[in-house]
Formats: sequence, C-alpha cells, structure tokens
Amino acid sequence: MTKSILKLLLPLSLLIAAPIALAQNAAPQTTAVDRIVAVVDEDVILKSELDRAELNVKQQYAAHPEQLPPTDVLQKQVLERLVLVRLQLARANDAGMKISDAEIDQGVQRVAEQNKMNQAQLQQRLAADGMSYDEFRKSMRDELVVQKMQQSIIQERVAVSETEVDNQLATERAGGPQVHLAHILVALPEAATPEQVKTAQTKIEGVKELIDQGKMEFSAAAIRYSDSPNALEGGDLGWRSVDEVPPAFTDLIKTLKPGQITLPLRGASGFQLLKLVEVREAGQVPVQKVTEYHAQDLMVSVGPGMTAEQAKVKIDGLRAQLAAGADFTEIAKASSDDTATKAKGGDMGWFQANAWGDAVAVQLKALKDGDLSQPFQSDVGWHVIKLLGSRTNDISEQAAREAARQTVARRKAQDEYENFLRQIRSEAYVDIRLSDKT
Repeated sequence: MTKSILKLLLPLSLLIAAPIALAQNAAPQTTAVDRIVAVVDEDVILKSELDRAELNVKQQYAAHPEQLPPTDVLQKQVLERLVLVRLQLARANDAGMKISDAEIDQGVQRVAEQNKMNQAQLQQRLAADGMSYDEFRKSMRDELVVQKMQQSIIQERVAVSETEVDNQLATERAGGPQVHLAHILVALPEAATPEQVKTAQTKIEGVKELIDQGKMEFSAAAIRYSDSPNALEGGDLGWRSVDEVPPAFTDLIKTLKPGQITLPLRGASGFQLLKLVEVREAGQVPVQKVTEYHAQDLMVSVGPGMTAEQAKVKIDGLRAQLAAGADFTEIAKASSDDTATKAKGGDMGWFQANAWGDAVAVQLKALKDGDLSQPFQSDVGWHVIKLLGSRTNDISEQAAREAARQTVARRKAQDEYENFLRQIRSEAYVDIRLSDKT
C-alpha cells in the first residue's frame, strides 16, 4: 500500500534522484562562488543545489519545454519543493530514522538497472554530469529517508475500518465510472485575512480566464501557478472512483464532460480549479484462485555452536529416522529448532507457496501429498518438510477487500500527508533569498 501512495505524494526523484538525465546534455556549469538561496530553520539550500534540481526538472520536460513556466517562476516552484524536502529530512532526523548502507546500495542498484547500466557505468555517467558518486549516494539516502518518513506518517495517521471497506466494496459493485482529474490550487493560510482571501480568489479567477481563452493549457497553468505539491506534475491527480472525490466536489464532477473545468472552488486549503481529464467504467474484479499447501517442517538452525556442515549431518540423521517410519510430529517436537512450529509438531498450517520463503516453495512444488523432501538449506538452517496436502482456494473476495482497503487508504493517505506538509511548512522558519538576478 505505502509504495503506491508515495508516488502520489512527493515525487522526489524529479529533484534529487534523476541526475542520470543530465547526460543527455552538457554537464551543469558550476558557479564560481556558491551562495545561500534559502534558510530553512537551521539548515540552508545552496544555489548549486537549486541549479541541479532545476536542471533535472527541465530534463523531465525536455520534449515539451513550452509547458514549463519562465525561469524565475520555475525556480520558485523547485525551491519550494526543496524546502519541503529539507523539512521532511529534519523531521526524520529528529525521529531518529536511519537508512543503512545496504538500503542505499539497493537503491543505487535500482537506478543503475533502470538506466540499463552496471555500477561502473553509473559512476562514469555521474562524473560526466558533474556529480560525484558520494553526492549521488547522499541524494539516494535523502530520498529513502523521506520515503520512510512518509511511511511513518501514513501508518500513524491512516487507519481503514472494516465499515469503510464494506462501503467501498458496495460502491464498486454498484458500478459507476472512474474519473481522471487534475487540479490547480491557490493556497490560503489558516485564519486567512479578508485581503488574503480576495487576493487568492482574484488569482484563481485570472488563471481560469487564461485557460478559457486558450492562452495556456491546464497543465502548464498548474506548473506555473498551483501551490499544490504536485504542481510540477501539471496538477495530475490520477484515476479515482467518484466516491474518492471529496464529497463537496462529487456532484459537481458528475456534471462535467471530459476536458471541462470547474469554476473556482473554495476548499479547506484554498481555492481550486478541477479538470475532468477522462472518464472510464470501473473494471470487474477478476476471479483469483491460488494453490495452498499444508505441510510440516523440521529445521536444524545454523548459528553459534552449530556450523552448516554440522547441521547438515544432523538433518540427514533425522531424515533417515523419518524415512524409516518415525513419527514426524514427535521428531519435530523433540528436535526441531523452528520455534514457530516446534510445539505443534512442525505443523505449518495452510499457506501459499512463498509464505515461508523461496527455498520452501521450490520443495513444495516438487512434492506429492504425503511425500518427504530431501534435506535442503534456507538462510536460517537445514530443513526437511512433509507435504500433507494441497488445495485450490478462491481468494477473489479476499483480494477484492484488500483492493478496496488500498483504495480507501490511498485516498486518506494523500490527504493526510498533504496536511502534514502544510503543517510543517507553516511551523518552519523559511527565508527565501532568491532575487531577480538569481
């Protein structure tokens, strides 16, 4: 659930994890003297950081540069995104969140694979783009830290009740369309003054007029004028069922045709324009069946006082006893090191093939009911398993409920995290030092 949500919240890769795109053009020019462009609480953002992030965004829009706003507007958008990153990193640091070297290694490997490179080629490309490998690893660490922060906030604030799942399923099964939406937000602070409200309303009405007159595409207007965290993505909100739209906007959305835009709407966070991009009918949940297995496990663990070779000798002896007719339950209770199943005589219950790891899954698929496996090794020790039975189970209802739970959680998570971002931004000391000469 969390991974899919994160893509909707704050796509950091647009700023700090896309240096590979720079190789398509010349490396960025370094400034003779770096300077501070923003103070964020006790931290700072340097002009060189802003330049690199801005160039990354431009690379994302290389095929459609006309969609980007003027440089000064883009800089403000990118700098605001960097401010939010800094604030999240600070919160994560205060909470003691850590990222291991192994996690960074995995993230770097994913980037290399996505760009069809090996590690050496990745480092060469980074060097050509003017970024050291250490800087890239730091950027990767920052992205992973923020993802962990996002996950923590979501887990803390988002709970989905069974009643909500029931309601979501009822809505889906009643049929109805899904809508693809985009929005432009002109934000208002809490307890906004009448002057601030009037200014925001004038701005949103001006944006609407530009779009209506054909002077600007909706996505370009979102990039230039929206205060939402997804402004740089053209305000795209993705696909959602009608019930996922905030109740205050539901009836209005139903009156729109694809391509149409609402009048300015006043919401909790400010004034918005909503665009109905597309409509499609919700698909039916397919029948899903899985094979489940019932088995017993006997394990000799490897660790202090027991080498892998010693464990193999012991499991061979236990397997010989079982083959000679010894009772598996009694042997497991007496000799197994598997604390999860030992007291139950090795009984693993009913489970899907990969539930106990790949090593067990490989054995299960080669056995027939009643068969005893040969000794095999996992990451914790040596095993023998006995397949007691298998069955095909229809998990369509279970899968439908899980999908419904994900839908509700995704909707609530996006709202909660955007609220969190607004909260930490309003509480922070932020001094923007951009100038006309920046």
